[in-house]
Amino acid sequence: MAESPTILILTASTGAGHLVAADALAHAFGAARPGADVEVLDVLRISNAFFRRLYAGGYLGLVRHAPAAMGWLYDATDRDGRLRERLRVTVQNLNKLPTTRYVRYRRPDLIVNTHFLPAEFVAQLRRQGQLDCPQVTVTTDFETHRMWVQEPTERYYTATELGKRYLTTWGVGEERIIVSGIPVRPGFTSKLDVAEARQRCGIAVDVPTVLLLCGGFGVGPIAELFAQLLTMSSDGQVVVIAGRNERLRRRLGRLAEGTSRPVRVVGYTNRMHEWMQAADLIVSKPGGLTVSEALACGVPLVVVNPIPGQEARNSDFLLESGAAIKVNNPRLLGYRVGSLLSTNDRLARLREGVGAIARPDAAERIAANALKLLTAAAS
Repeated sequence: MAESPTILILTASTGAGHLVAADALAHAFGAARPGADVEVLDVLRISNAFFRRLYAGGYLGLVRHAPAAMGWLYDATDRDGRLRERLRVTVQNLNKLPTTRYVRYRRPDLIVNTHFLPAEFVAQLRRQGQLDCPQVTVTTDFETHRMWVQEPTERYYTATELGKRYLTTWGVGEERIIVSGIPVRPGFTSKLDVAEARQRCGIAVDVPTVLLLCGGFGVGPIAELFAQLLTMSSDGQVVVIAGRNERLRRRLGRLAEGTSRPVRVVGYTNRMHEWMQAADLIVSKPGGLTVSEALACGVPLVVVNPIPGQEARNSDFLLESGAAIKVNNPRLLGYRVGSLLSTNDRLARLREGVGAIARPDAAERIAANALKLLTAAAS
């Protein structure tokens, strides 16, 4: 293996999770191979404006305004369909050139994908003989999808055994699939006890804590969920992370005025690992990265408003694993959370479920395994 290998981590900004996974892997590869030149590239960032709006903006528009259509699209692209597939590939290939030029310029020794779009670009280049380096792909949900299968790919890393089995149904050999978990950033693997985490966050140490996450886009009935949490019967404090949505943060702040319950409304934060470890419960949509971070912190989830498709499947996995409950109607959130906080044995069982499926070392495992490909190539 080269003393200073070039490792190019490719992703696409259709939601924050793919970028977060890429950053976690960059840290892991840098730690595992200190001399490596590790770069993260969002292929949509170098794409033309039309394609970027179509791809990322179209995804966000469906999530916000037509989630049922998002679920239909997810299922439709998870099946064979030659005409539909040709149309999709034709549209994508209109924007392949910027990524092609950059990858050939960088001449990486290893390519790591956290989104299927760049994996498809790289696979096409390799089939055409324009690129000669191994690539690996890291999936970012608890079940997998047909579009992750892009050949040739030396390794696929999945979150679960179920995800692995599904890839084999599309012809991927078992020997090339590693059940690793979803990579999380280093802060989520640095354990704090609850009291220390709450002290760092500046909230009461001896009060049960519920953390409401608004997600990267603030999609869904966030204000209603927050209002319902304020009515829960159990004693407890509520923290809500509004992210970069300043308008939402102000609205939630107004809702919190006048309540006797301890409440914190937080905007964007780079201390999410501390807020998660300060919580007894996390109320959130079940995005793959958010769920993996919560699991790494040992905190059960209350699943709300999953997007049809990948998030609905993530929700199913959590419920089957005994690591979460699901609240279908926002009007019942306060009641369900209050009941759960008042039932210590049920909360303990959920924590056991979390511990059984958490994989906080996923990034390190992926980096160690993928680097073996470079060793094999050099021998």
